[in-house]
Amino acid sequence: MHSDPFFLTNVAGFLGGYYVFIAAMNGVFAFLLWKQYGQTGRAVTWAAFSAVLMVLASLALSGSSALVPALPAGVRSLVNTLSGPVLYSLGTVGLCTVLFVFRAYFVQPVVAWTILNAALVLMGLAMADQNFAAIVMKPDNVPIVGLVFLLAFFTWVATKQAVVNDERTARGEPPMEKLDDEKVLVWPDLVYTELICMVAVSAFLLVWAICLPAPLEEPASSVKTPNPSKAPWYFLGLQEMLVYFDPWYAGVVLPSFVIFGLMAMPYLDYNKKGNGYYTIAERKFAYITFQFGFLVLWITLIILGTFLRGPNWNFFGPFEYWTPYKVEVLNNVDLNQMFWVNWLDMPLPRAAADAPGYMQFGMIVLRELPGLLLLGFYFVALPPLMAVTVFRGMFAKMGLIRYMIMSSLMLLMLSLPLKMVVRWTLNLKYIVSIPEFKLNF
Repeated sequence: MHSDPFFLTNVAGFLGGYYVFIAAMNGVFAFLLWKQYGQTGRAVTWAAFSAVLMVLASLALSGSSALVPALPAGVRSLVNTLSGPVLYSLGTVGLCTVLFVFRAYFVQPVVAWTILNAALVLMGLAMADQNFAAIVMKPDNVPIVGLVFLLAFFTWVATKQAVVNDERTARGEPPMEKLDDEKVLVWPDLVYTELICMVAVSAFLLVWAICLPAPLEEPASSVKTPNPSKAPWYFLGLQEMLVYFDPWYAGVVLPSFVIFGLMAMPYLDYNKKGNGYYTIAERKFAYITFQFGFLVLWITLIILGTFLRGPNWNFFGPFEYWTPYKVEVLNNVDLNQMFWVNWLDMPLPRAAADAPGYMQFGMIVLRELPGLLLLGFYFVALPPLMAVTVFRGMFAKMGLIRYMIMSSLMLLMLSLPLKMVVRWTLNLKYIVSIPEFKLNF
């Protein structure tokens, strides 16, 4: 877990420039607070923080590996100890919940700027650890780091605009988009803007390609495969799903229903508010559902698969060495084994090998009866139960067909985190396992 002096000497130059960049960024921010907004007190605070960052930069550039700023070893060890799929998933859900409930506070520019600086400084201190830096600074993973910060930025921009519009709506004022709804011609306004953006992005990608060359590996060989073998970043969420579900379900059914759900969304939506302007208060259910599906069930799985899944697809802490010899003994069992053998202390119901087909089929149904009843309650009984309780108003507005489609899609989406939780906590492999027909769920 500890970094050797040779590594710290090599990374010191990068970390020095990294802290100088953050210091310059905060210096500009302090100048704007003082010059444009007249906030002298805050400007002094951020200028002092910029000076602290310059001290960190000078320590990193001092040439001594012992002076390179780094997280204490105890903190790194604690993070590795607390790391795990359960805490990671619960932490991301809890973080998204806190950010949603207190969104009016977190969208304030100074608060968001403070969180950004805290994340950047913590990342700089963490990169002084050799194991963390080997993961984060890998050329394949650098774009994922950028994706995290860009996603956070654009989510903040959209949420800030929605909070402003919700406050205006509460005062009886129109949303901000209605104040400037003048039409802009595609030519020349939009085309010129797109041309400038294209040139700027092309220049950025050219500099990126020069400074961070793509890692070219040897030709693929069946006798020598990488460990871990990871899909491209946009498929890492799907690869993570394959750990908990049968390939036909995670690779075919779930992605198909995602596409179907996106196609059906305009026809299921009965709330016409929010068209053409940002809002959260007027579309809370749609907003929460989308953010849960996108951030929690997709982006966090990509981050997990990129930075926390190591050799043999084992889970590693952020500062833990990726050893291929780490072995996690998991005794995953199916629900039928758990119900009949572990709980009732009975053998699994089985028909004789020479029994008629109907008797073998009946024994299969009996063996999988606990799982079939559980799935039946989840997909058949739960939607009507929700229609007369928590979703009573939604059912009245949507009607039977639209409500049943919506509830089925939502339950399918929730089946992913529920299955992950029972795998982590109960070592449950399949709820229904019928190898005779190659059907597992």
